[in-house]
Amino acid sequence: MSIEMLTYAALGARLNISPQAARSLSRRLRLPRSLSDDGKALVSVDLAEIRHTSRPPRSRASSSALLAAKIEALKAEIARLETTAADHRADFERERADRLAVELLQATAETTAAQEATARLEALKAEITRLETTAADHRADFERERERADRLAVELLQATAEIMAAKEMTARLEGEVAALRTGGRAAGSIDTHGQAARRLGHVAATIVEADRKAYR
Repeated sequence: MSIEMLTYAALGARLNISPQAARSLSRRLRLPRSLSDDGKALVSVDLAEIRHTSRPPRSRASSSALLAAKIEALKAEIARLETTAADHRADFERERADRLAVELLQATAETTAAQEATARLEALKAEITRLETTAADHRADFERERERADRLAVELLQATAEIMAAKEMTARLEGEVAALRTGGRAAGSIDTHGQAARRLGHVAATIVEADRKAYR
């Protein structure tokens, strides 16, 4: 076992790799490191234990072919993804169209129901207005009939009073007539005839007054 202290550049030259690759290799293998007198990093390494094979350099033609193949594969994958996306988009659009159609039917049904409810409401309002008008007309008729009934009641009371007065007047007249008849039979003197005449005049005046009251 032979341990050497090498810089990254020397290690890369011994392993046929770049200094950067040598640095990465030493870090991956956790090789002990130190600093030289001039400040350069040194790694302690046993080259016999390192099993590192550098990749053979590829030709530019093979690299271009591989790159072209990779590009074509990527293009094919992109085309496949676009086709899949188009299919999914079509399915999504169909589902969206179906949902919109269902929502449209529901909105149409709700609009029709709202229009019918509005029509019923307007009909009810018109019926309420008609009933209110009819009630107002009946109320006016009732007020007129009540006023007429009050007038008739007053007229009835007046007529009853007049009838009662007429009956009393008739009773008095009958009494006067009876008295005149009795007086006429009892005496035929001038004084008696004068009293009878005055009574007849009083009776006539009473009859005239009764007639006037009856025609008022």
